[in-house]
Amino acid sequence: MGKVIIFSAPSGSGKTTIVRELLKRFPQFEFSVSATSRAPRGCERHGCDYHFMTHEEFMRAVAENRFVEWEEVYQGTCYGTLRSEVERIWAKGNIIVFDVDVIGGINLKRIFGDDACSIFVMPPSIGELRRRLVCRGTDAPEVIDRRVAKAEFELTKAHEFDHIVVNDSLDEAIRETTAIIDQFIARPP
Repeated sequence: MGKVIIFSAPSGSGKTTIVRELLKRFPQFEFSVSATSRAPRGCERHGCDYHFMTHEEFMRAVAENRFVEWEEVYQGTCYGTLRSEVERIWAKGNIIVFDVDVIGGINLKRIFGDDACSIFVMPPSIGELRRRLVCRGTDAPEVIDRRVAKAEFELTKAHEFDHIVVNDSLDEAIRETTAIIDQFIARPP
């Protein structure tokens, strides 16, 4: 078993932007592509952004125990971490980077224990989170309302992570996260 780094946050907090920057800075990192039963958004590509599955394919994979963890994040929309992704990345000797929802992050930390560094990326405020989601331009207003309501719940789970990074300045959040990761990597297995 190798090391893993888990990033979780309410949608719109900037975790994916931080993860992309860290993947450029740490050559030994490799992104674990999650599976989902939702349809692609915008220019998302199968196998790169997500492993897109129909709901039936996803449930079949659950029945076949092909997930390390999974959950129904929104009614009818599931996300999960495929065992094949974890095995593929560790076989190369790389450190796995997860960009997952909050409950998935808590579950992964429980599964990987001390081999995992879990980081919760916090928005500066719910108002700012809503503004970011609106500016994305990818979701209908009712979807944004649902995401904001879910974010209010997710913020209550921040204390279950090893570290909390407030993303009110992207450069500062990346600096803080880099320092956390440097410490984690330097720690003996």
